[in-house]
Amino acid sequence: MFRMKTLPEWTDLRYFLELARAGTLSGASRRLEVEHTTVARRIDRLEAQLGATLFDRSREGYELTEMGQALLPHAEAMEGAALAAQDEVSSNQVSVKGVVRLGTPEVLGVMVIAPMLARFLESHPDLSIDLLVQPRFVNLASREADLSITLDAPNTGRYMVTRLAPFRLYLYGAPSYLARHPPIRSRADLVGHDFVDYVQDRLASNELHFLDELGFTPRRRFCCTGMSGQAEAAAAGMGLMMAPPYVIPKDGRLVPLLQDELFAERAYYMVAPVDLYRLPRVRAVWNLLRALPDTQPELFRLP
Repeated sequence: MFRMKTLPEWTDLRYFLELARAGTLSGASRRLEVEHTTVARRIDRLEAQLGATLFDRSREGYELTEMGQALLPHAEAMEGAALAAQDEVSSNQVSVKGVVRLGTPEVLGVMVIAPMLARFLESHPDLSIDLLVQPRFVNLASREADLSITLDAPNTGRYMVTRLAPFRLYLYGAPSYLARHPPIRSRADLVGHDFVDYVQDRLASNELHFLDELGFTPRRRFCCTGMSGQAEAAAAGMGLMMAPPYVIPKDGRLVPLLQDELFAERAYYMVAPVDLYRLPRVRAVWNLLRALPDTQPELFRLP
């Protein structure tokens, strides 16, 4: 248990949260826009106030101790209350303002969501968006983002979760590739073909095992951690690939194959920590994205 000599200040707990999330003094100082020595001094003061060691220090960085882990949810609750109070007070002047960090899959974020957000921001001049597109899904538990779109809905923690969009991945090939190989008229004709896929030991989710739908072990000739790279490789004739319609260029470099016979079905989920979901700025982005599958169904499934 903590042996508090005095009540800790909220600002010290904010420094604690940012160091817990960043793992290094330099990372926390960038987030807080202060010198790293300031972060270290605030953490030392907080530990002295609580009578507990909150971090294990090493050359690699800072890692939460058992006592630090115990403090974390309480500090997050205080952060949520502070953010909610800030939004509540400012709501009399501007309904939606501040920064929202949104984590998305790579191609979905760049090709689909970024254009939506551009139009959306025109009507919300005091709102800013940090769009995080990475080979992995963001970690909401460490508050890398305010909300995220992911293939895996969390089954623990206090989150708002909605099934955003079911989608299908179809088989595609470049006309140049198809011209050099025997015709593909059925699933059985796929054996022996070359395929483009994710790097198998760098998968961000087990839901990315799309080629399991083939029913045989494919010959992967080119693998990439991002689907945009896979699409370019397939369009160059390096092999067949599976992808949702929004990934495929509209210039005819990739054409669908066996679309009524062979496809994989997946779903995107939208997730936000409960305390952040209550913020008007986060809910505004959430509500915008909720409308995506209804306004552009062709992005997720072929006719």
